[in-house]
Amino acid sequence: MARGQRKSIEDKIAEKSSLIEALEVRMQKEKAELEMLHTQKKAREVECLTGLLEEANLSVEEAKEVLEQYISNIAGITA
Repeated sequence: MARGQRKSIEDKIAEKSSLIEALEVRMQKEKAELEMLHTQKKAREVECLTGLLEEANLSVEEAKEVLEQYISNIAGITA
């Protein structure tokens, strides 16, 4: 069976370069989407914590103090 005309090395290089450029654009888009998903996740987590603080009637500063005290106690136990 006869084959078609073989591609020149220049054509192969051009195709590969084009493919790599397309993949780089795709990577940039995927990275941007991933960053957006991370941002959405953080927003949900903050929303969840805010709701918890409201339910407990705690301010952010009070919650921070409680967490700092908890961390300090844990550090003392593991030391």
